Amino acid sequence: MEQRTAKGDPQDELSARLRLIQELSGLGVRALARDAGLSSSSLSRYLSGQTVPPWPAVVALCRLVKRDPRPLRPLWERSSNPLPAPPKASRQVPPRPRNDLPRDVPDFTGREAGLAAVLDAVDTHRAVAVDGMAGVGKTCLAVHAAHRLSAAYPDAQLYVDLHGFTEGREPLDPDSALRMLLGALDVPSEKVPQEGVEQLAACWRAELAGRRAVVVLDNAADAAQVRPLLPGAGPSVVLITSRNRLLGLDEVPPVSLDVLSPRESAELLARASGDPGGPEGRLAREPESAAEVLRLCGHLPLALRLAAARLRHRPGWTVGILVERLGQGASEFDTAFAMSVKQLDRAHARLFRMLGLLPGGSFDAYLAAALADVPLHGAQEMLEDLVDAHLVQQPTAGRYRLHDLVHQHARRACAEQDPPAERERALSRFLDYYVHAAAAADAAMPVLSPGRTPSAGRPPAELPRFADKNAALAWLVAEYESMIAAFETAAAVGADVHVCELPRFLRAYFARRCGTTHLNHLFERSLAAAERLGDPRQLAEAYSDLGFARYNAGRTADAAAAYEAAALQVSRTGDVRSEAELAVRRGYLRWDEGSAEEPLELFGLAATLYEQAGCPAGAAHAAASEAWAMLQLGHRDQAARRAREVLDVPHADPAWPPTLTARITLGVALADEAPEEAVEHLHRALALAREDGHVNNEAWALNCLGVALRRMGRYEEALARHREAFALLDALFEEHWKIRFLNGYAETCRLAGLPDEALRLHRQALELAPRLGYRYEEALAHEGIAAMLDPTDPAGAAEHRAAGRAALREIHPAAR
Repeated sequence: MEQRTAKGDPQDELSARLRLIQELSGLGVRALARDAGLSSSSLSRYLSGQTVPPWPAVVALCRLVKRDPRPLRPLWERSSNPLPAPPKASRQVPPRPRNDLPRDVPDFTGREAGLAAVLDAVDTHRAVAVDGMAGVGKTCLAVHAAHRLSAAYPDAQLYVDLHGFTEGREPLDPDSALRMLLGALDVPSEKVPQEGVEQLAACWRAELAGRRAVVVLDNAADAAQVRPLLPGAGPSVVLITSRNRLLGLDEVPPVSLDVLSPRESAELLARASGDPGGPEGRLAREPESAAEVLRLCGHLPLALRLAAARLRHRPGWTVGILVERLGQGASEFDTAFAMSVKQLDRAHARLFRMLGLLPGGSFDAYLAAALADVPLHGAQEMLEDLVDAHLVQQPTAGRYRLHDLVHQHARRACAEQDPPAERERALSRFLDYYVHAAAAADAAMPVLSPGRTPSAGRPPAELPRFADKNAALAWLVAEYESMIAAFETAAAVGADVHVCELPRFLRAYFARRCGTTHLNHLFERSLAAAERLGDPRQLAEAYSDLGFARYNAGRTADAAAAYEAAALQVSRTGDVRSEAELAVRRGYLRWDEGSAEEPLELFGLAATLYEQAGCPAGAAHAAASEAWAMLQLGHRDQAARRAREVLDVPHADPAWPPTLTARITLGVALADEAPEEAVEHLHRALALAREDGHVNNEAWALNCLGVALRRMGRYEEALARHREAFALLDALFEEHWKIRFLNGYAETCRLAGLPDEALRLHRQALELAPRLGYRYEEALAHEGIAAMLDPTDPAGAAEHRAAGRAALREIHPAAR
């Protein structure tokens, strides 16, 4: 079918696209509306361009004809005219396209046939798999080709090490690899599915479909690891390397590498060693020794570069001396590595061996300093020296890594040369570093109340310093893979205090980046570690944190059970601050379960306890929650006074959570008597949530703005805000977030003259609420449905009213 779409006005173009969908369905307006769950009158307005449909309606129509709705999203957003994003500060500049490619080696030699094959495969298939033995130059060729392609693929140049052959580390699973790739594309966390490799892979393919990107997937273990990472439709290309032939990827042509030819090996040795060539060059003067170097290095590029580095940095050496040093090794690899390490002084060699204890991945100088227990400045200098010696790589400024073969050699050397007690102390310093560094980052970007000082191990001499929460989040993003590796290492060696505490300092990161699924998994393991420790304080915090994770995942019954267990442990510790934090968390849970008075009491108790503990930030958070609870109970004047008290508490971060809660509370409380001030507070809250990068809070602010505008009689504006909020919630892939807003959105639809949409939203709330344990929202949904059914179905309305009263009686026995 020829695609005919209107151009120019986005609403006209959207309606034209929807008419195409109707053509594909082969249905009339009434039948199409029935199958999509829409009213025929609404659908007629959508198809004629009179009204912009809500995003769920677009999704429903696309699903009927088995079409992906996401390409229509930008057009829908332009048609809906949503609130503009907050103005950017003048100092901000547009983000540059992501380029993660390692540095292209300046002495790339030979491989003309291999490079041509790679570029041809990319041109015809948009993918290629480079395979060959360790050290043969697979990564070097792939990275070189990616640099050659970067001009033709300007939107992103991505690199991920899949760790298929990293000693002492499991290969990177597709789930983690996809999250890293989506993060590299700056895909907002709310668009990233929380569970399921298939869903993540679909999201990855959709993101690549509109980009021209080149992706290097290095060190793949097998075809199964790579298959979910391949692009789908669109122009992007992928270059894969593996030590194995990836036979399972029939659609990806292979390019197999062998060792360099003698001519190429000699050329690489000369270029990498800085040999001037000609009769005056060292290699030309000692041709037999030069040939022996090539033999001992097995004509492998990595070994040749390491050997060449020794010649370049030792102008007094003859090639014969190099041969003698190489001949002392046990293999082509170890001869080159051991020879390079022997040229290091004691401190450099010790740091190199200590780096072998790391589980892989990149690291910075702070970690190296902590690992080797040396000053930061000394670690920085030694790392640069190790980079010059080709023993450490520097993929980006300030970040370092070890090649797999070098990492294996360093690990073996550490096991052979360093006593077990010294290795154990170094590993402890590694784990200590990540707990304390994560705590420092968490302190710069609090979620609810200020973080605690970690008790695991000892703080290192130097920790990264974070100017603000944005710097802290950037550090957490860069270090996330390594921190998870540290968590797994701590679990493997039985460092239970570290297992308890590290996830606790990642809550702010997960709130903005990873959602709830992985956080629940980590806290489950933290609780198991706390149970092994038998420490009441650790148990109290582990149960409380697990309850909080369960609550955010919509698992209210599980959250309540965890909070009950936490309360028992808190009573044993007498820790006032833990009791205060638990009271806040239980208050929000009890409100969602339908309790009215108890949350207010819990928030007030928390404020008192935080004050007793000397924690004004926590007290402000509890007071803001108290103001919100007063508002829900209809005490608007009291809520407004309490919210203003919170705004009077000074804080350096304008997006501080208590400020956000207080402004939203004021906006709703003042909607009737001071509408202009109310809208100002809600707009400022919305800007704060956006600046903070917290999508759930952004949706909260938008929905409350919709409620306030509805109370002012500004129905069309209110609907637009609700629709924008639910568009964000749709992208979160966590349906339970909607339950707090569905009934309010439905009421706005009813008053705006959209009864069918109001009824649909109430029914959606009724479907979610019992499953999630939100009894009050269940009662509201029954009431809303009853009001909608009254004119046409009195019996059905009566049935829903009775069910609503029954739900209320379960919450409040005195309710009639």
